Amino acid sequence: MTTSIVTGAAGFIGSHLVDALLARGDRVIGIDQFNDYYDPTQKRRNIAHLATNDKFELIEGTIQDLDWVSLLKDVDYVYHQAAQAGVRASWGEGFKDYTARNITATQLILEAAKVTPTLKRLVYASTSSVYGEAETIPTSEKLCQKPVSPYGITKLAAEQMCWLYHRNFDVPVTALRYFTVYGPRQRPDMAFHKFFKAALEDGSIPIYGDGLQTRDFTFVSDAIAANLQAAEAGAIGEMFNIGGGSRVVLNEVLDTIDAIVDKPIKRDYQGRAMGDARHTAADVSKAKEILGYQPKVSLKEGLTKEWNWIQQFYS
Repeated sequence: MTTSIVTGAAGFIGSHLVDALLARGDRVIGIDQFNDYYDPTQKRRNIAHLATNDKFELIEGTIQDLDWVSLLKDVDYVYHQAAQAGVRASWGEGFKDYTARNITATQLILEAAKVTPTLKRLVYASTSSVYGEAETIPTSEKLCQKPVSPYGITKLAAEQMCWLYHRNFDVPVTALRYFTVYGPRQRPDMAFHKFFKAALEDGSIPIYGDGLQTRDFTFVSDAIAANLQAAEAGAIGEMFNIGGGSRVVLNEVLDTIDAIVDKPIKRDYQGRAMGDARHTAADVSKAKEILGYQPKVSLKEGLTKEWNWIQQFYS
């Protein structure tokens, strides 16, 4: 039986990945710190349905405190989803959490991976934030990385650490650069979650900037498919953009959300946030060619699924 480890297993993307791995028959070891970046109760709800699944083992702990050499014994795949997320919170005093949870934690896993002969692949969850203000839209993996936030700096540093361990110790790493993932179980600090919650509560939503910024939005099931493909394809030592296939103006997304919730949501336009890129769009041609990646969920369909989940979550 295939054994997989998922870090950040109770989080937004991690919990969906655990579900997909269990569905295909893997034994899954999930690791999560349940830190207080957002309410740990949501994370526990994300995996509550797995409590009686005998193929799932949850280890609650900090990555830096675990014995990774022992954990990786006889493991086939590691999906390293755990990270300290959030662009705006990465400035100032909070930066120490980003260095510890994004850089140091990744290095510890890589150290153990280099002495794990059974390991077929370590899939590292990176981010479009490594590009910063991209010089070219859509952005290919060949473009120079120039992060504009401390968060992006730490994710790029961890990604570079992966390449060092691949080149020097043959650690079988593949990296996925996610472009704005959304869907059910999305973190409460993320835009769509906040927008839909405001619709439920008749509140207003904060818009940082003029609303004309563009994003490439990726539905969570497409991100999960990319992880499974990256683990199996001949893609060791490669990085891939994972996007939703279309670039959308934020104000147009808000109009779509208004239509889905069947009422206009009040918009509170504020100053542009430091560290937010003005535009993002993924060139996914490399992922399509090598991984067979093909985003399948349209933005309207994905937003509808998230709205249905939000209503249930807060009921």
